[in-house]
Amino acid sequence: MELSGAQALVSQLEREGVRHIFGVPGVQLDHVLDALARARSAGGPIEYITARHEQGAAHMAEAYARTTGRPGVCLVVPGPGVLNALPAVATGYACSSPMLCVAADIPSPLAGRGLGMLHELPDPDGVLASVTKWSARAETPGRIPGLVGEAIRQSRSGRPRPVALTIPADVLAARAETDLEGSATGSAEEDLRGSDAGGPRSEDVRSGQSAESERDVLTEIAAVLRGARRPLLYAGGGVLASWAGAVLTALAEELSAPVVMSRNAGGAVPSYHRLAFPSLAAPRLLSSADVVLVVGSRFVTPRGTAMPTAPAATVALVNADPADLGPPRRADLSLCADARTALESLRAALTAGRACRAGPSGPESGWSSGELADVRAECARKVESVEPQWSYVRALREAIPDDGFLVNELTQVGYLAAVGYPVHHPGTFLTPGYQGTLGYGYPSALGVKVGNPDRAVVSVNGDGGFCWNMQELATARKYGIGVTAVVFNDNAYGNVRRIQADEFEGRFIGSDLTSPDFVRLAESFGIPAVRAETPAHLTGALKECLGEQGPSLIEVPVTEMPSVWPLLLGGSPGSVRA
Repeated sequence: MELSGAQALVSQLEREGVRHIFGVPGVQLDHVLDALARARSAGGPIEYITARHEQGAAHMAEAYARTTGRPGVCLVVPGPGVLNALPAVATGYACSSPMLCVAADIPSPLAGRGLGMLHELPDPDGVLASVTKWSARAETPGRIPGLVGEAIRQSRSGRPRPVALTIPADVLAARAETDLEGSATGSAEEDLRGSDAGGPRSEDVRSGQSAESERDVLTEIAAVLRGARRPLLYAGGGVLASWAGAVLTALAEELSAPVVMSRNAGGAVPSYHRLAFPSLAAPRLLSSADVVLVVGSRFVTPRGTAMPTAPAATVALVNADPADLGPPRRADLSLCADARTALESLRAALTAGRACRAGPSGPESGWSSGELADVRAECARKVESVEPQWSYVRALREAIPDDGFLVNELTQVGYLAAVGYPVHHPGTFLTPGYQGTLGYGYPSALGVKVGNPDRAVVSVNGDGGFCWNMQELATARKYGIGVTAVVFNDNAYGNVRRIQADEFEGRFIGSDLTSPDFVRLAESFGIPAVRAETPAHLTGALKECLGEQGPSLIEVPVTEMPSVWPLLLGGSPGSVRA
């Protein structure tokens, strides 16, 4: 059929199961917006959500993709639009999110000539390639459907990560005979949710390993796990990215093996499970295990060194990224594979092996219930000693439903939440991963809610980070996106100020802020808001807000808080200087 490039783009995105696009309009996107409007008026499924900044739009798409497994798409103009989206795309790269950034470009005949055209960049494709796993440029309308399908496939194959497609404005406007492609994700009406209530399985990654070699490694790993007295599973963010929490839990139960979850893997095994342990438990459990299976983690300390294990322990690494299988890590066995695929295969091998044995099922677990209870109690004591942060973390957990989402920002309460907030369902606790993207929290929470409209979503922010994207209050109000923002306000970049106090003799510079009255700010957008002075007040206010439709905001005035970093980096909170 004859289609414009913009119509080909929208039609193929529909076929790929895209239901929401986040963006900011601009002249190079005029034809795409018109194609979206025409498709919508004809009953098309895609809703276009206008953000107030490209960074906000891209954060929405990233978190939408991360929590649904469906394609998260942002649509941006070239030049500043692309550059504004980069922090969110980089966050998606860190957090293994299958998002697609579609960027318009200046007209093809003018590209690369340095003529100073509106929104011109010297190398837009190179810019996007630096933060994506795959990127391409569509030179003709007929190429667009195939490239869209390939982009979606690439975003979800192996290790899920962002991809980008650049389309010049003249290609979007031009008309040509165009064939749409079959969906890379199956039927557009297919339910893409997997075993962890979200997301499809990633395709396996082989990276030079033959199928026979992979089977051999899996057999060896299964054998050492079967013979272990004190097996330990260590889960990273890759377990969540591949929606492998349920099978990880089943494998742990099969082995009676405790599971340590990195700060990026909270909830991979529900926190209330007898075998679930936070990252704070790693030093004690790793040093006592005779076999350690590491799945979906870089398995390095915050200082970039290998995680310490017992000298005689057998260490097996499973990761979808071959770069995460080598030094500085020590590994006796390594397998480049999708976490869910590998865990399912290991569990099947262990179950089959047990069924074939006529005698005892193997050595009894060397982990006593008393020992594990002691480790859990020690972690709890450490977390609960950090006040007032712990009281606020507890208040959040009391108010948020078990299946509700907490989008955790970089703030004093958020730092403790990263190791102390009990996560009851996989994927319901979001962080920006190693990017540490300040300001990501509120727009990300909006993307989570758009993708999960029937579940509670709470965004925890400091006043510094919230001000980076507080303009998205307008987006929440316009579309009725029911996120509750909790803003802890100390009128400072609190972490910077703490470092200046502790390490630079109190020479404060650039860390004090003048923040708005957030209650009045929210109300100016027509958003209900309240101020909570205590943790108990926060719990009550949050329950009330979550019971209402639409967005809301809670401001929590706070003063300087003790540093959490000694705890996060392996020390004791009592070692921090006043």
